[in-house]
Amino acid sequence: METLYLDNSPIAYYIDCTANKEWLVFVHAAFVDHRMFEKQFQYFSGKYNLLAIDILGHGNSIHTRNGDNIERMSDWIDQIFQKHDISAAHFVGVSLGSVFIQDFANKYENKVLSLACFGGYDINNFDIKKQKANSKGQINMMLKALFSIKWFAKANKKIAAYTNEAQKAFYDINIQFKKSSFRYLASLQKLVNKYPKKQRQYKLLVGCGEHDISTEIEIVNEWAEYENCDKIILKDAGHCVNMDAPQEFNDHLEKFLQSANQ
Repeated sequence: METLYLDNSPIAYYIDCTANKEWLVFVHAAFVDHRMFEKQFQYFSGKYNLLAIDILGHGNSIHTRNGDNIERMSDWIDQIFQKHDISAAHFVGVSLGSVFIQDFANKYENKVLSLACFGGYDINNFDIKKQKANSKGQINMMLKALFSIKWFAKANKKIAAYTNEAQKAFYDINIQFKKSSFRYLASLQKLVNKYPKKQRQYKLLVGCGEHDISTEIEIVNEWAEYENCDKIILKDAGHCVNMDAPQEFNDHLEKFLQSANQ
C-alpha cells in the first residue's frame, strides 16, 4: 500500500486503489498501527479500494503540532475523503478504531456505507459504570508503560490477542509505541455519549472473540440485541479478532459487506 500524509496534519495513511470499486476503510486498535490489518489488506486487495489510517500518536502519525488532538480524527478522515474524491465507504474498526469510525458516522453519516465494529462498544449508548471499569483497566496498563514499554507490550499482547502468532505480531508493533503518545488518549472519553442514539441509515456489524474479556462479550451481545444488527463471536480469537482468526474474520466481513449492498 502507498504511504501518504494528509496536508496540514500529522496523519499518515495508506491506500490501495487497484480495485476501482467501493472503498473499505480500516482503523486499528490502540498501541499498534495499520499493520495489524496486513492479512486483511492481502485478502481484500483488488476486491475493494483500501484505505488504512494511523491514529494520532500511533504508527507514522506522530509528527504533531500544537492543537492536534484525538477529537479531530473524524475530520481528518473526511479531509482524506475529499482529497481522494471518496464519496462514501465501508468502515472496519477494531477496539479503539471502532470508536473513531462511529464518531465519523455521527458527523458524516451520508459518507458511511456500513460499519463493522470489533472489540468495541456503542459510543452513543455506553453504560457509565462499564466506562469507569474500562478506564480503570486502561490506567493500570498505562502504569506499566511508564516503567517500560517492553513490559507494557508483553502484558498487553496477552490481553489483545489469543493465539501465539497474533500475540507476537501485536507485540512487534506495540513495542514501537511511544510513551509520549499516551497524552493523546486522555481526551478519548469526550467522544463517548456525545451524540444521542438514533436510527442508523446503514448496516452495522458488531463482534469480538470468544476469548475476549467477559465484559466485552456482554457489551457486544447487548449491543446487537438493542440495535437488531449483525453479530459475530469468533472462535479461537481474543480481542483483536482479525489477527487471531484472519481467514474466518475475512470471510465474515466479506459476507457482511456484500449484504450491505443488497
